[in-house]
Order: sequence, then C-alpha cells, then structure tokens
Amino acid sequence: MRRLVYFVSIVLVFVVWKFNSAWMPIPKTVRYGMVTGVKPEKLAQYKELHAHPWPKVIEKIKECNIENYSIYLQKIENKYYLFSYFEYTGDDFDADMKKMAADTTTQRWWRETDPCQQPLPEAMANKQIWHRVEEVFHSN
Repeated sequence: MRRLVYFVSIVLVFVVWKFNSAWMPIPKTVRYGMVTGVKPEKLAQYKELHAHPWPKVIEKIKECNIENYSIYLQKIENKYYLFSYFEYTGDDFDADMKKMAADTTTQRWWRETDPCQQPLPEAMANKQIWHRVEEVFHSN
C-alpha cells in the first residue's frame, strides 16, 4: 500500500508540474544589438567602468526585462569598436526603456560611459543606437 501511495504521489506531482508548465506563458525573446566606436583616449576608462559595473545599474537592467547583456571590444584597422547585445523578454520594450532612462543611477552611469563612445555616423544620423537584430542562428 505504501508503494502505491508513493507512486500515485509521484504521478500527481508530475501531472501537476506538466499541466502548470503547459499553461505558463513562455516569454518572447527579442534581441537587440549595437556597434559603436570607442574613443582611444577613453578606452581604459571604459574598460574600468565595465570591470566594476554599479550594482544598481545591474538591478535596473534586470528589472527592465533585459537578459544576457554582453559587450565585446574589438580592434579593427586601428580603431576600437564595441559590439553589444541583449535579449529583451518583457511585454513593453518602450515602457521598460523609459523606466530605465528615468532612473537617476542609470543616468549617472550613462554620463560616465557615453563620453567614452563614438557612435557610428548612421546611428547618429538616425538618433538610434540600438537595433533589433535578425537571428540567423541560435543554439540552446
């Protein structure tokens, strides 16, 4: 009898878990990317800032449904470029970005990091640095 109770309990837990996971919404992931230059005289400052990002900025990034935020540095033809990427899993990108932009700590962070960057001419002309990126390949 005890084995039957254990078996039924395990089956019930599995069924409830499977039923709940089937009804839980899977967040839609939208990927954004950016390429921007780094001013050579500000390279060390930029690297130092990102070696020790402010915890409140990281909290705000997470609060605004941003995951897997990565920034890569590459030297190409004697110029430094940042290749940045993040995944957005929220429901309202514009609202989350407004919330981030309104945050005073994030604003201070941008005042520190923005002078290090040199946006590409197209991004400056369009006043848009972040772009949705086309997924060509993704491995889980």
